[in-house]
Amino acid sequence: MENKKFLRNVLGIATFCILLYWGLQNMDQVAGFLSTVGGLLLPFLLGAAMAFILNVPMRAIETHLPQKLQRAHRGISLVLTLAAVVGVVMVVSLLVLPQLKNTVQTIAARMPAFWAQAQQWANELMIRYPELADWLSEAGNLNLRNVTQQVMDWLKNGGLALVGNTVTAATGIISGFVNFFIALIFAIYLLFQKETLSRQGRMLLFAWMRPEHAEKVLEVVRLANKTFSNFLSGQCLEACILGALFAVGMLLFRMPYVLLVSVLVAVTALIPVFGAFIGCFVGAFLILIQNPMQAVVFVILFLVIQQIEGNLIYPRVVGGSVGLPSVWVLAAVTLGGSMFGVVGMLVMIPLCSVLYSMLRTATRERLRSRGVEKAKYMLDPAQPGKKAAAQPAKSAKTGKK
Repeated sequence: MENKKFLRNVLGIATFCILLYWGLQNMDQVAGFLSTVGGLLLPFLLGAAMAFILNVPMRAIETHLPQKLQRAHRGISLVLTLAAVVGVVMVVSLLVLPQLKNTVQTIAARMPAFWAQAQQWANELMIRYPELADWLSEAGNLNLRNVTQQVMDWLKNGGLALVGNTVTAATGIISGFVNFFIALIFAIYLLFQKETLSRQGRMLLFAWMRPEHAEKVLEVVRLANKTFSNFLSGQCLEACILGALFAVGMLLFRMPYVLLVSVLVAVTALIPVFGAFIGCFVGAFLILIQNPMQAVVFVILFLVIQQIEGNLIYPRVVGGSVGLPSVWVLAAVTLGGSMFGVVGMLVMIPLCSVLYSMLRTATRERLRSRGVEKAKYMLDPAQPGKKAAAQPAKSAKTGKK
């Protein structure tokens, strides 16, 4: 038995090494295969993510339904959850779209005056620096023929490319809608049968793994589920609080676009750490067109609220819910954003929190099993050391007596 087990392990390692070597030698084929598989699995992965997100409010609704509706609690809670999500989207759209329309109209009305002021500034600059005007005139004459030739070449060669890109974009949009529809249907099926799927997953784990390994996997899954759920609820609550703070501050300073900017900040704040800066940039630009001084005040208000949010609100609402220190939150957001964009930012924080919790638990168990005293790895071991050193000195003194 031991020889068969050893031979099986050797064959497994050899097979893995051969596949790894082949994969490194054929990276293009491996990348194409993974891209194809990812495209096929994308609707189902998106549906699983949607089901996980919708399950957070759906679970809260299920617990508050009356006993008379327990037989139909799953369908009622799912319908109420979808209605709540659609209602929030519609309310935000009804609040933002009229403000956005007025903002675009205001910008369009102010653009002629802005353009005339920019032309006047450019003429004054040319009069003050005539050598700059001569240089621009010579550069314009030299580059006019090149620009004309490039435009003609683009019309000849780029026209077909533009049509092809348009067709590709339209196909991508249609494919995106189809994937979203499939993902939504898959998410609804998952939410209706989540207990059955959970039971089947447990059956597979205990059937094909050792009991202690299966229990460990279930423990990690429970920790990940709790951490991700707390992160989603905390992030949404933090975004609402931040949007409310901006609305109150802008109303106090009588700034324009209060509703549009506060909702925009609340929505972009769903992106951890860096999301609110996007809302700040857009809000400052909108206010700058109407009143430059108020734009400066808005930036100062943003910095003040950001300090309050970063030092008081976020650590208590989100940081405490996932149990991840702020320095690792920043590292997780930076790493996730550089690798997978906005989705990486949202996923990396709870993922790193799960890994951090597992590593912390394993480290404490390791130290406890090795008999390492807490005083040896504390930041200030001098305090317990002094107490420990004081007792032998006292006993030595009494021994002399």
